[in-house]
Parts: sequence; C-alpha cells; structure tokens
Amino acid sequence: MPTNVLTWMIFLPLVGAIVVLCLPRNAANLIRGTATFFTIPPLIMAVWLYQHFDRATSDMQFVTKIPWIPSFNIQYFIGVDGISITMVLLTALLSFICIIASFGIEKAMKAYFALFLLLDAAMMGVFCALDFFLFFVFWEVMLLPMYFLIGIWGGPRREYAAIKFFLYTMVGSVLMLVAMLALYFYAEPHTFDLLELASRSGSYSTGFQRIAWIGLFIGFAIKIPAFPFHTWLPDAHVEAPTAISVILAGVLLKMGTYGILRINYPILPAATLDFAFYLLIALGTWNIVYGALCAMAQTDFKKLIAYSSISHMGYVMFGMATMTSEGINGAVLQMFNHGTVTAMLFLLVGVIYDRAHHREINGFGGLAGIMPFYTGWTALAFFAAMGLPGLSAFISEVLVLLGGWRSYPALTIVSASAVVLTAGYMLWTMQRIYLGKANEKYVGLPDINGREIFTLVPLGIIVVVLGVYPRPVLDLINASLVHLNQVVAGKAQVALATAGNMVP
Repeated sequence: MPTNVLTWMIFLPLVGAIVVLCLPRNAANLIRGTATFFTIPPLIMAVWLYQHFDRATSDMQFVTKIPWIPSFNIQYFIGVDGISITMVLLTALLSFICIIASFGIEKAMKAYFALFLLLDAAMMGVFCALDFFLFFVFWEVMLLPMYFLIGIWGGPRREYAAIKFFLYTMVGSVLMLVAMLALYFYAEPHTFDLLELASRSGSYSTGFQRIAWIGLFIGFAIKIPAFPFHTWLPDAHVEAPTAISVILAGVLLKMGTYGILRINYPILPAATLDFAFYLLIALGTWNIVYGALCAMAQTDFKKLIAYSSISHMGYVMFGMATMTSEGINGAVLQMFNHGTVTAMLFLLVGVIYDRAHHREINGFGGLAGIMPFYTGWTALAFFAAMGLPGLSAFISEVLVLLGGWRSYPALTIVSASAVVLTAGYMLWTMQRIYLGKANEKYVGLPDINGREIFTLVPLGIIVVVLGVYPRPVLDLINASLVHLNQVVAGKAQVALATAGNMVP
C-alpha cells in the first residue's frame, strides 16, 4: 500500500468521475460498473488504514505535506488522527454502498454517477485536510454536486430544497471564510496550517477567540444542523434520492461536529470552554428533545427519519460540550454509529418508496405479513435508533450521558428522558406501517431483493458488533480525544490567566 494512501483515497473517485463522463451515454451497465469500481479501492485502503493505524498516539498519521501556493504559505497538507479516521472509514463505506443503492437511477445516469464520485472525493478531502485553505476548498467543492444531485434527481420540490440547502450552507461558508482569514492574518508568519494555528492559540486574545469561535460555529452548526439552523434538512432529505439522503445524514451532518472538534476546540480553546458551558450543551439538549418531538408529529416516513437525525446529532453536541473523556468519546462514537444506523433507515425508506411510490405512514399497514424480510431489517434499524442495549447507538448515548452527569445532571436527565420519545415515535411508526391488518392495495408487493440486502448487510453487522463490542472504534479515537481534552483545558487556562480571568 502506498505511503500517500490518503491522496489516492481522495482523488481516485475524481478520476472515476472523469472516466464515467467519457463513457457512452447508453451503456448503463458499464456506467454503473465503472462508478462502483472507483469506490472499491478507497474502501480497501480504508480497511488498510484501520489495520495500520497506531492507536497509542494522538499524532497525525499517514501525513502528506507539499507546498501548493508558496506565496501565501498554502500547502497540500493531509493526514488523519483518531478524530478523523472513523469519518474516513464511514465515508468510504457509505460511498460504496450508496453507489450500489443508486443502480435504479436512470435519468441522466452519467451525470449522476460523475457528480456522486466528485462528492465522494470532496467529502474524503474534508476529513483529511490539515490546511485550513485546503479544508475550505473541499468544503465548498462538496456543495456543487450535492446541489445538483438534489435539484435534478430529487422529488417534486427538488429545486426549492436544493436552493435552500445551498443558500444555508453558503451563509455558513461566508462566516467560516471570514474567520479563516482572521486567523491567517492574526500572527506572523501568516499560515493556514491547522496544527500551527493550534500551537499559537495562546497568543489569541479572549475577545478575538470568542468572535472567531461564533463565526466558525454558525458555519458548522448549519451543517449539523443545530437549532435554529436546521430547517433546510427535512426539505433536503424528503426531496433527495435515497442514496443522497444516506450520504446527507450519514456523512455530511458529521462534518459540522467534526469541524468544531478539528478547528474550534484546539485553535480557540478559551472560547470553547466559554461556549461549551452556555451554548453547546444547551443547543445539544434542545436538539435532542425538539428533534424527537418533531419526528413524532410527522406523517411522511422520510421526514420522520430526518427529524430523528436532528435529535440524535444533539447527543453529539451534548457529549462534546461535557469536556469529559466519556462524553467526548461518546460523541465521536455517536457520529460513527448514527452514520450507520441512519443509513440503514434511509435505505429502508427507499425500498418501500420504490414499490409503493409514496411515504405516507398512514397509507400502509400490515406490511410485516407481505414483506417479512424487509420488516425484519426495519425492526433492527428501528431498535438501533431507539438505543436498545446490545446495539451500537446504546453504547455511544450512554457514554454521552455518563460524561454529562458530572457537570450537568439536570440537563442529562432531560436528554436521557428523550429516549422515551424516540421509542414512542419509532414504535408508533412500526405499528402503523408494519403491524395490524394488511392493506389490500399492497398485498402483491415484492419483498426486499438481493441488491437491497447487500447494501444493508455490512451496516447491520456493524450495528450489532459495535453494540456488543465497541472497542474497535473506541480504541481508534481514545488517544486523540483524551489529548484534545487536555489541550483545550490547558490552553484555555493559560489564555484566560493571561487575560486576567478565571476558567469557569
């Protein structure tokens, strides 16, 4: 395996997009096969990364650092640590699965698969970039294919959903750009190197940190999405094709919390401690409860899953804000677990939509007797989303709540109570769609097929294995997250002491 493995993982899908565009328009199977082929090497490389990743260190690994625009000290600087490697693994896996799930796409097939591969490259780049300018480039490139994938291949209101997604994200990008330039020009020599910027955090005034932190946070919070920046998500999910909904919930939402951990925490530690106590924890709790209540009110199956994502991402924010080893480990584990569980849920919604051509929960009934294998897979995904012990989400949510109990017992009780709401809307949905008397209109629906099962099997295995034995992920992330927690606390104390203040 080459030493510049991350470069290959980023740019092979881009090469695949170019190859797909060169294929004959009417060669459907060749287009699908070529697109699939170019997602397989990154997945194999991701497995190699997992096997060769040094779990004992918090240092960056598999680093490539090449001057890119020397006059502005901009570098092609990539690498992974415990914070990013899980997201790289998740991106490689879901990209491969979603290509398979996209085989039903027939409209403008070349363009669809080329845009999807471009999106894959940009997502991988975001999680590997260690130069802020490079990070921002990948972040912006990602918007273009997602805008078209929703706007062209989406549902009846696809143009509205695509424009709303693009505008919301662009607002966040502008704030991120301003904060990035402020950090670049704050000290000499000017640099976009994220590690170098973190090493200078003691030189940033508390006031500067707070302003830059808020600008970056809004940009990332839109992507999470945190209340009140969440309204683009249900529209985008409902209108997007199934595979794009999987990528949106499984990968793109994680970029928001990843950005906060990668940039806000180590570079702006004093502001991080300030706002973790008063902003992150409050918004995390609100997201958990508000998202669950909104999900309970939905009659569209896909919109229900979209609001459940808002609720479950609240646990990530809550865990990050606890500043405890359990909480922050639980938050990153929840990022990974939510990516696999919500991917299963959206794939299962796509299965029934392909057959019934609607997603109205009250329009079904009794599908368990008509599609028993499909119902079994749905039950597994539903129980995982509810945080049932023995399945992956339980471990991450418990770690988040354990971390929260030390500092915020009242808010921890509120957040834990939302599990009842999650069980309520999931079980109620199960009852209305799958149980009871069969709807005669759907008696002849075919059960889940081999291709659809193929996309669900790896996710199901991960959900069960990590529910029983979460160490494969916890061992990856622990060293980096413990170090990050220590660095944030230590640097924040120095910065606040210099300013004549006390750490809360």
